[in-house]
Amino acid sequence: MKGIILAAGFGTRLWPLTEDRTKPAIPFLNRPLIAYTVEYLASYGIRDIIVNLHHQPDSIRRALGDGSRFGVSIHYSYEEEILGTSGALDPVRDLLADGDFIVINGKIVTNIDLNEAISAHRDNNAIATLVLRENVAREHFSIVEIDYSRRITRFAGFPEPVATEALSVEASANNPSTSVTRAESAPFMFTGIQVLSPRILDYVPRTCFSHSTIHVYPRAMEASEMVLAHISAGDWYEMSTLDRYVEASLLFMRQNGISVLRGEKCEIEDGAIVEASVLWDGVKVERGARVLKSVLADNVRIPAGAVIEKSVVVRRDIVDEVERGEVVGENVIVPW
Repeated sequence: MKGIILAAGFGTRLWPLTEDRTKPAIPFLNRPLIAYTVEYLASYGIRDIIVNLHHQPDSIRRALGDGSRFGVSIHYSYEEEILGTSGALDPVRDLLADGDFIVINGKIVTNIDLNEAISAHRDNNAIATLVLRENVAREHFSIVEIDYSRRITRFAGFPEPVATEALSVEASANNPSTSVTRAESAPFMFTGIQVLSPRILDYVPRTCFSHSTIHVYPRAMEASEMVLAHISAGDWYEMSTLDRYVEASLLFMRQNGISVLRGEKCEIEDGAIVEASVLWDGVKVERGARVLKSVLADNVRIPAGAVIEKSVVVRRDIVDEVERGEVVGENVIVPW
């Protein structure tokens, strides 16, 4: 099978970390985020991988090269204008005509069993199989509704926030007849992992932007094609916002007994306090400074006596336009 990793987006919700790189190229635990996706696919024997590019494309090329160090072969598909989650398939449709393939977002870390999704896809002769999970915390992800046979029936709006303790923890994945519209059930959300038949290409518009859950899957469903839900309870971390990126980083750090994650050539001077924070490469924290629950991007210098808390910091000289946060000396500081 071939795999396609979607890596073309602007990463606006991760700004300013995406000012000089695309979202899947940001470091996660000192490695490019997209490296985890490449290794995930390779672990299931998927070694022929396509990566679409648009924003800061060289950041991905530097991270992955030709794929050989991951044991895969990578073909890059550069989009002059961004084409969207299904439009990305159009320029490479000739490469996808010979069998089922995987499409996956380049902004996730997961251990979801991909073989189970592939088996469900083939057993049901589905045109598309989307991996879903319960959105117990009612985060800002679109609701995916399914019927008793796990056929997807609708891509709906966003859930209303509900206190976690008020939600049923019943595993609706174990009960196919559970309706996602029942108040006591957590809604289902799409993980960005999907198994596709080449038949889906008949529904992908040519040479234009298109989004899979808006322009493609609904058309296939109207034509009575099977768009299947495969429900997983596997671990899944999506990092499209500053909050999610920082929280996932701190979670993995705690699990490994790490309070401060340092990249290469970092310096924390005597008398500085750095706790529960991520330092990319070349960071310097001067004496008397205090950094708590923050991310300091490449080559950031925190001057003596400064206090940085629950913020993301990048160098001012890499930023073309300050979209939010504030400029303090040589840094742009954005709360998360």
